[in-house]
Amino acid sequence: MFVLVEMVDTVRIPPWQFERKLNDSIAEELNKKLANKVVYNVGLCICLFDITKLEDAYVFPGDGASHTKVSLGFFDDILIPPESLQQPAKFDDTEQVWVWEYETEEGAHDLYMDTGEEIRFRVVDESFVDTSPTGPSSAEATSSSEELPKKEAPYTLVGSISEPGLGLLSWWTSS
Repeated sequence: MFVLVEMVDTVRIPPWQFERKLNDSIAEELNKKLANKVVYNVGLCICLFDITKLEDAYVFPGDGASHTKVSLGFFDDILIPPESLQQPAKFDDTEQVWVWEYETEEGAHDLYMDTGEEIRFRVVDESFVDTSPTGPSSAEATSSSEELPKKEAPYTLVGSISEPGLGLLSWWTSS
């Protein structure tokens, strides 16, 4: 089971990295510290996905490095195909969201799957793609067309919310 985690940490950037962009330096330090490491009550951290918030940097006496508090997110490439949603489901074109048509004794209720809501899902597949840079082939070197390479996520999960207890957390909380 995979869990999306948001963390807050203070990152130390040594003085010799001040010439680099702050986000690049912070991302490198966080990946050194957390990527491919097991974190207590979280699990294995795959890699840094995003830095969501940067606070002011501080320099402490006797230490020339800057210390910056950051909020960060790990891993966001998760796909839940339409056939893996709670059924019956439909796409609402006006709201641009998926809707679960939940049946009760009182009739049907539309439960909207709004973007950005926390969900609980089951992992059904995973895909790792080697995104290491490669040199141009001889055929590409002679071609004059300027095609941009397709960006591909290095690690992707396929999930399902088609079982009881899965889906938006707000669906299952007691009132």
